[in-house]
Amino acid sequence: MENKNYLYNNYLNMARNLKSERNLLKALKFYKKAYSLNIGKKDIEFLLDMALLCDEIGLKSEAKEKYFEVINLDKNDSRAYYGLGTIYDEWGDLENAKKYYKKAIQKDPSYDRAYFFLANIYDELGEKYKAIEYYNKSIELNPKDSWGYANIACILEELDKNEEALRYINKALEIDSYHYRILFNKGVILNKLNRKEECIRYYKKSILSNSNYPYSFLNLAVIYREDNDFISAINIINQGIKENPDEGFLYYNRACFYVNIGEEFKALKDVQKSIELNDLFLEYMKEDKELDTIRNLKEYKDLFD
Repeated sequence: MENKNYLYNNYLNMARNLKSERNLLKALKFYKKAYSLNIGKKDIEFLLDMALLCDEIGLKSEAKEKYFEVINLDKNDSRAYYGLGTIYDEWGDLENAKKYYKKAIQKDPSYDRAYFFLANIYDELGEKYKAIEYYNKSIELNPKDSWGYANIACILEELDKNEEALRYINKALEIDSYHYRILFNKGVILNKLNRKEECIRYYKKSILSNSNYPYSFLNLAVIYREDNDFISAINIINQGIKENPDEGFLYYNRACFYVNIGEEFKALKDVQKSIELNDLFLEYMKEDKELDTIRNLKEYKDLFD
Protein backbone atom coordinates (compact mmCIF):
# COMPACT_ATOMS: atom_id res chain seq x y z
CA MET A 1 0.00 0.00 0.00
CA GLU A 2 2.85 2.38 0.82
CA ASN A 3 4.32 1.91 -2.66
CA LYS A 4 0.91 2.52 -4.25
CA ASN A 5 0.44 5.70 -2.19
CA TYR A 6 3.90 6.90 -3.18
CA LEU A 7 3.20 6.23 -6.87
CA TYR A 8 -0.19 7.93 -6.64
CA ASN A 9 1.24 11.03 -4.95
CA ASN A 10 4.06 11.13 -7.48
CA TYR A 11 1.62 11.06 -10.42
CA LEU A 12 -0.57 13.66 -8.73
CA ASN A 13 2.32 16.03 -8.06
CA MET A 14 3.53 15.68 -11.64
CA ALA A 15 0.02 16.40 -12.94
CA ARG A 16 -0.45 19.49 -10.78
CA ASN A 17 2.99 20.87 -11.62
CA LEU A 18 2.32 20.44 -15.33
CA LYS A 19 -1.08 22.06 -14.94
CA SER A 20 0.48 25.07 -13.19
CA GLU A 21 2.89 25.33 -16.15
CA ARG A 22 -0.16 25.25 -18.52
CA ASN A 23 1.00 22.00 -20.09
CA LEU A 24 -2.56 20.73 -19.87
CA LEU A 25 -2.52 17.68 -22.15
CA LYS A 26 0.56 16.26 -20.47
CA ALA A 27 -0.98 17.03 -17.07
CA LEU A 28 -4.07 15.03 -18.08
CA LYS A 29 -1.84 12.07 -18.95
CA PHE A 30 -0.54 12.01 -15.35
CA TYR A 31 -4.03 12.55 -13.90
CA LYS A 32 -5.11 9.45 -15.81
CA LYS A 33 -2.15 7.50 -14.45
CA ALA A 34 -3.17 8.51 -10.91
CA TYR A 35 -6.80 7.62 -11.69
CA SER A 36 -5.77 4.13 -12.82
CA LEU A 37 -4.87 3.37 -9.18
CA ASN A 38 -7.78 2.51 -6.89
CA ILE A 39 -6.86 5.29 -4.47
CA GLY A 40 -7.52 7.85 -7.22
CA LYS A 41 -11.07 6.61 -7.69
CA LYS A 42 -11.87 7.42 -4.06
CA ASP A 43 -10.12 10.79 -3.68
CA ILE A 44 -12.78 13.49 -4.09
CA GLU A 45 -10.35 16.43 -4.31
CA PHE A 46 -8.40 14.61 -7.01
CA LEU A 47 -11.57 13.78 -8.98
CA LEU A 48 -12.70 17.42 -8.81
CA ASP A 49 -9.27 18.58 -10.03
CA MET A 50 -9.41 16.11 -12.88
CA ALA A 51 -12.94 17.19 -13.81
CA LEU A 52 -11.88 20.84 -13.92
CA LEU A 53 -8.90 20.01 -16.13
CA CYS A 54 -11.03 17.95 -18.52
CA ASP A 55 -13.52 20.82 -18.69
CA GLU A 56 -10.76 23.34 -19.42
CA ILE A 57 -9.34 21.20 -22.21
CA GLY A 58 -12.80 20.78 -23.71
CA LEU A 59 -13.42 17.18 -22.68
CA LYS A 60 -16.84 18.01 -21.25
CA SER A 61 -18.20 14.46 -21.22
CA GLU A 62 -15.19 13.20 -19.27
CA ALA A 63 -15.55 16.08 -16.83
CA LYS A 64 -19.22 15.23 -16.38
CA GLU A 65 -18.33 11.59 -15.58
CA LYS A 66 -15.90 12.71 -12.90
CA TYR A 67 -18.45 14.99 -11.27
CA PHE A 68 -20.92 12.10 -11.10
CA GLU A 69 -18.19 9.95 -9.54
CA VAL A 70 -17.78 12.60 -6.85
CA ILE A 71 -21.54 12.58 -6.20
CA ASN A 72 -21.47 8.79 -5.90
CA LEU A 73 -18.83 9.17 -3.19
CA ASP A 74 -20.53 12.13 -1.47
CA LYS A 75 -24.04 13.14 -2.52
CA ASN A 76 -23.69 16.40 -0.55
CA ASP A 77 -20.69 17.81 -2.44
CA SER A 78 -22.03 21.09 -3.81
CA ARG A 79 -18.98 21.61 -6.04
CA ALA A 80 -19.81 18.58 -8.16
CA TYR A 81 -23.40 19.75 -8.73
CA TYR A 82 -22.12 23.22 -9.62
CA GLY A 83 -19.60 21.70 -12.05
CA LEU A 84 -22.38 19.75 -13.74
CA GLY A 85 -24.42 22.95 -13.95
CA THR A 86 -21.58 24.74 -15.77
CA ILE A 87 -21.18 21.89 -18.27
CA TYR A 88 -24.89 21.71 -19.12
CA ASP A 89 -24.89 25.52 -19.29
CA GLU A 90 -22.10 25.51 -21.89
CA TRP A 91 -23.96 22.81 -23.84
CA GLY A 92 -27.02 25.07 -23.93
CA ASP A 93 -29.09 22.58 -21.92
CA LEU A 94 -30.59 25.25 -19.69
CA GLU A 95 -33.07 23.03 -17.88
CA ASN A 96 -30.38 20.62 -16.69
CA ALA A 97 -28.05 23.51 -15.90
CA LYS A 98 -30.79 25.07 -13.79
CA LYS A 99 -31.41 21.76 -12.01
CA TYR A 100 -27.78 21.29 -11.01
CA TYR A 101 -27.21 24.91 -9.97
CA LYS A 102 -30.24 24.54 -7.70
CA LYS A 103 -28.79 21.29 -6.34
CA ALA A 104 -25.54 23.09 -5.53
CA ILE A 105 -27.48 25.80 -3.68
CA GLN A 106 -29.51 23.17 -1.82
CA LYS A 107 -26.31 21.52 -0.61
CA ASP A 108 -24.57 24.84 0.12
CA PRO A 109 -26.87 27.88 0.51
CA SER A 110 -23.81 30.18 0.55
CA TYR A 111 -22.63 29.17 -2.95
CA ASP A 112 -22.70 32.62 -4.54
CA ARG A 113 -21.52 31.52 -8.02
CA ALA A 114 -24.36 29.02 -8.24
CA TYR A 115 -26.85 31.84 -7.56
CA PHE A 116 -25.10 34.04 -10.13
CA PHE A 117 -25.20 31.51 -12.96
CA LEU A 118 -28.70 30.38 -12.05
CA ALA A 119 -29.69 34.04 -12.47
CA ASN A 120 -28.06 33.98 -15.94
CA ILE A 121 -30.22 30.98 -16.84
CA TYR A 122 -33.43 32.72 -15.78
CA ASP A 123 -32.38 35.80 -17.76
CA GLU A 124 -31.83 33.67 -20.89
CA LEU A 125 -35.19 31.98 -20.35
CA GLY A 126 -36.87 35.39 -20.21
CA GLU A 127 -37.79 35.15 -16.52
CA LYS A 128 -36.38 38.58 -15.76
CA TYR A 129 -37.69 39.11 -12.23
CA LYS A 130 -36.52 35.65 -11.20
CA ALA A 131 -33.09 36.52 -12.60
CA ILE A 132 -33.01 39.74 -10.56
CA GLU A 133 -33.95 37.77 -7.43
CA TYR A 134 -31.01 35.38 -7.85
CA TYR A 135 -28.53 38.11 -8.81
CA ASN A 136 -29.52 39.94 -5.63
CA LYS A 137 -28.91 36.77 -3.63
CA SER A 138 -25.48 36.47 -5.25
CA ILE A 139 -24.74 40.09 -4.31
CA GLU A 140 -25.82 39.49 -0.70
CA LEU A 141 -23.25 36.72 -0.47
CA ASN A 142 -20.58 38.58 -2.42
CA PRO A 143 -21.08 42.37 -2.14
CA LYS A 144 -18.02 43.00 -4.35
CA ASP A 145 -19.58 41.23 -7.33
CA SER A 146 -19.63 44.06 -9.87
CA TRP A 147 -21.27 41.86 -12.52
CA GLY A 148 -24.18 41.01 -10.25
CA TYR A 149 -25.01 44.73 -10.11
CA ALA A 150 -24.21 45.27 -13.81
CA ASN A 151 -26.42 42.39 -14.96
CA ILE A 152 -29.35 43.58 -12.85
CA ALA A 153 -28.86 47.03 -14.40
CA CYS A 154 -29.06 45.54 -17.90
CA ILE A 155 -32.27 43.66 -17.08
CA LEU A 156 -33.86 46.77 -15.56
CA GLU A 157 -32.88 48.77 -18.66
CA GLU A 158 -34.57 46.10 -20.82
CA LEU A 159 -37.66 46.47 -18.63
CA ASP A 160 -37.45 50.25 -19.13
CA LYS A 161 -36.84 50.83 -15.41
CA ASN A 162 -34.00 53.17 -16.25
CA GLU A 163 -33.63 55.19 -13.04
CA GLU A 164 -33.37 51.96 -11.06
CA ALA A 165 -30.97 50.56 -13.67
CA LEU A 166 -28.78 53.63 -13.21
CA ARG A 167 -28.53 53.00 -9.46
CA TYR A 168 -27.35 49.43 -10.05
CA ILE A 169 -24.84 50.34 -12.77
CA ASN A 170 -23.41 53.01 -10.47
CA LYS A 171 -22.94 50.32 -7.80
CA ALA A 172 -21.08 48.20 -10.35
CA LEU A 173 -18.81 51.14 -11.22
CA GLU A 174 -18.05 51.75 -7.54
CA ILE A 175 -16.51 48.26 -7.55
CA ASP A 176 -14.98 48.23 -11.04
CA SER A 177 -14.73 51.77 -12.39
CA TYR A 178 -12.75 50.98 -15.55
CA HIS A 179 -14.46 47.98 -17.15
CA TYR A 180 -15.39 48.90 -20.71
CA ARG A 181 -18.65 46.92 -20.75
CA ILE A 182 -19.91 48.48 -17.53
CA LEU A 183 -18.99 51.95 -18.80
CA PHE A 184 -20.73 51.15 -22.10
CA ASN A 185 -23.86 49.93 -20.30
CA LYS A 186 -24.02 53.14 -18.28
CA GLY A 187 -23.89 55.03 -21.58
CA VAL A 188 -26.87 53.02 -22.86
CA ILE A 189 -28.89 53.78 -19.72
CA LEU A 190 -28.01 57.49 -19.75
CA ASN A 191 -29.05 57.71 -23.40
CA LYS A 192 -32.46 56.26 -22.54
CA LEU A 193 -32.77 58.88 -19.80
CA ASN A 194 -32.00 61.59 -22.41
CA ARG A 195 -28.85 62.60 -20.53
CA LYS A 196 -26.96 62.92 -23.77
CA GLU A 197 -23.80 64.72 -22.66
CA GLU A 198 -23.20 62.21 -19.87
CA CYS A 199 -23.98 59.38 -22.28
CA ILE A 200 -21.31 60.63 -24.70
CA ARG A 201 -18.82 60.86 -21.86
CA TYR A 202 -19.36 57.25 -20.84
CA TYR A 203 -19.11 55.88 -24.38
CA LYS A 204 -15.80 57.74 -24.67
CA LYS A 205 -14.65 56.29 -21.36
CA SER A 206 -15.56 52.82 -22.64
CA ILE A 207 -13.45 53.42 -25.77
CA LEU A 208 -10.50 54.60 -23.68
CA SER A 209 -10.81 51.47 -21.55
CA ASN A 210 -10.99 49.13 -24.56
CA SER A 211 -10.83 50.41 -28.13
CA ASN A 212 -11.44 46.87 -29.45
CA TYR A 213 -15.09 46.91 -28.41
CA PRO A 214 -16.69 48.24 -31.62
CA TYR A 215 -20.18 48.83 -30.21
CA SER A 216 -18.92 51.79 -28.18
CA PHE A 217 -17.89 53.52 -31.43
CA LEU A 218 -21.18 52.64 -33.10
CA ASN A 219 -23.40 53.84 -30.24
CA LEU A 220 -21.39 57.05 -29.91
CA ALA A 221 -21.64 57.71 -33.65
CA VAL A 222 -25.40 57.13 -33.60
CA ILE A 223 -25.79 59.88 -30.97
CA TYR A 224 -24.34 62.37 -33.46
CA ARG A 225 -26.25 60.84 -36.35
CA GLU A 226 -29.52 61.46 -34.48
CA ASP A 227 -28.58 65.16 -34.37
CA ASN A 228 -27.82 65.04 -38.12
CA ASP A 229 -24.15 65.67 -37.39
CA PHE A 230 -23.00 63.12 -39.96
CA ILE A 231 -19.42 64.42 -40.14
CA SER A 232 -18.85 63.76 -36.43
CA ALA A 233 -20.57 60.38 -36.77
CA ILE A 234 -18.28 59.45 -39.68
CA ASN A 235 -15.17 60.56 -37.80
CA ILE A 236 -16.10 58.33 -34.86
CA ILE A 237 -16.78 55.35 -37.13
CA ASN A 238 -13.43 56.03 -38.84
CA GLN A 239 -11.73 55.61 -35.45
CA GLY A 240 -13.76 52.46 -34.81
CA ILE A 241 -12.73 50.93 -38.14
CA LYS A 242 -9.09 51.80 -37.51
CA GLU A 243 -9.23 49.84 -34.23
CA ASN A 244 -11.62 47.11 -35.49
CA PRO A 245 -11.02 46.69 -39.23
CA ASP A 246 -12.90 43.38 -39.50
CA GLU A 247 -16.27 44.54 -38.13
CA GLY A 248 -18.64 44.69 -41.09
CA PHE A 249 -21.39 46.58 -39.27
CA LEU A 250 -19.07 49.59 -38.83
CA TYR A 251 -18.58 49.87 -42.61
CA TYR A 252 -22.30 49.36 -43.21
CA ASN A 253 -23.26 52.14 -40.80
CA ARG A 254 -20.63 54.46 -42.25
CA ALA A 255 -22.18 53.82 -45.67
CA CYS A 256 -25.52 55.04 -44.32
CA PHE A 257 -23.84 58.17 -42.95
CA TYR A 258 -22.08 58.81 -46.28
CA VAL A 259 -25.36 58.63 -48.18
CA ASN A 260 -26.74 61.39 -45.98
CA ILE A 261 -23.94 63.79 -47.03
CA GLY A 262 -24.12 62.86 -50.73
CA GLU A 263 -21.03 60.63 -50.81
CA GLU A 264 -22.70 57.76 -52.69
CA PHE A 265 -19.50 56.25 -54.12
CA LYS A 266 -17.88 56.09 -50.68
CA ALA A 267 -21.09 54.56 -49.37
CA LEU A 268 -21.04 51.94 -52.12
CA LYS A 269 -17.45 51.05 -51.32
CA ASP A 270 -18.33 50.61 -47.62
CA VAL A 271 -21.35 48.46 -48.42
CA GLN A 272 -19.16 46.27 -50.60
CA LYS A 273 -16.62 45.96 -47.78
CA SER A 274 -19.29 45.07 -45.22
CA ILE A 275 -20.57 42.30 -47.51
CA GLU A 276 -17.04 40.95 -48.00
CA LEU A 277 -16.75 40.65 -44.23
CA ASN A 278 -20.25 39.24 -43.68
CA ASP A 279 -22.63 38.40 -46.51
CA LEU A 280 -25.71 38.95 -44.33
CA PHE A 281 -25.29 42.66 -45.12
CA LEU A 282 -26.22 41.92 -48.74
CA GLU A 283 -29.81 41.20 -47.67
CA TYR A 284 -29.89 44.23 -45.35
CA MET A 285 -28.65 46.48 -48.16
CA LYS A 286 -31.33 45.29 -50.61
CA GLU A 287 -34.12 46.37 -48.21
CA ASP A 288 -32.54 49.39 -46.52
CA LYS A 289 -34.42 52.50 -47.71
CA GLU A 290 -31.56 54.72 -46.52
CA LEU A 291 -29.41 53.18 -49.26
CA ASP A 292 -31.95 53.71 -52.10
CA THR A 293 -29.75 56.28 -53.83
CA ILE A 294 -26.77 53.98 -54.29
CA ARG A 295 -28.93 51.30 -55.88
CA ASN A 296 -29.37 53.63 -58.86
CA LEU A 297 -25.64 53.84 -59.50
CA LYS A 298 -24.22 52.01 -62.52
CA GLU A 299 -21.40 50.76 -60.31
CA TYR A 300 -23.97 49.25 -57.95
CA LYS A 301 -25.59 47.33 -60.78
CA ASP A 302 -22.20 46.07 -61.96
CA LEU A 303 -21.42 44.78 -58.46
CA PHE A 304 -24.72 43.35 -57.27
CA ASP A 305 -27.14 42.80 -60.15
